[in-house]
Amino acid sequence: MGQFKMDRIRNKGRWKSRTMGEKLGRLTIVVCLVLGVNSAWATAGEDSTRSASPSVSAKKTARKGAKTIQTAPGPSMEKASPGSDFVIGPDDVLAVNVWKEPEISQTVAVRPDGKISLPLVGEVVASGLTPKQLQHAIGQHLEEYLSDPEVTVIVHEVKSQRVVVVGEVAKPGSYALQTPMTVLDVIAQAGGPLEYAKVKSICILRTGADGRSARLRFNYKEVISGKNLAQNIKLEAHDTVVVP
Repeated sequence: MGQFKMDRIRNKGRWKSRTMGEKLGRLTIVVCLVLGVNSAWATAGEDSTRSASPSVSAKKTARKGAKTIQTAPGPSMEKASPGSDFVIGPDDVLAVNVWKEPEISQTVAVRPDGKISLPLVGEVVASGLTPKQLQHAIGQHLEEYLSDPEVTVIVHEVKSQRVVVVGEVAKPGSYALQTPMTVLDVIAQAGGPLEYAKVKSICILRTGADGRSARLRFNYKEVISGKNLAQNIKLEAHDTVVVP
């Protein structure tokens, strides 16, 4: 009987010990599962943040780019031919357009006397005016016949802006200033100086706005050798280059 009680006590202790062990084991598993889930959520959060950050950055970049496009100054849409301050001269070809009046709209050349002729308008002075000034002058003439005439004048061909090359060059004559030209440019266009030309004594004759004449010296040999390049000036309309 005493032995039986002792065995029962021992078995009860073993059962309690096994039960506690099982409880601890289950608790450990639960803790591990919780930690694992938290770690997984943290990793997932980091991944989502990383994956989201490029898009956020891209959006910011796109916004900045959009702002730059809106605020950046674009190219000017105003187009003048060949320039808003261009002064019309003899031989220039003008395209005159009167809105809804095809019979009056014409392409005309400025005569040597500086005038052009148009239907209803008659003769009108064009030389010495800018295209906008000529538009206004033609519009005033047309007001006698039309209500609020809309006139546009475009310089179709520039022939008045010319320089003359004379003297000892292969092709002396008059040359159009279609683009900015220097003394060396126009001499080259004229075929270059001849064998016996006095290339050290070339000069440019220029008449200023005040009517005064100026004589500018040009040493061809110095310029082609890279010396004193300041004398290779840009030519102006009506300049005369003399190659003695």
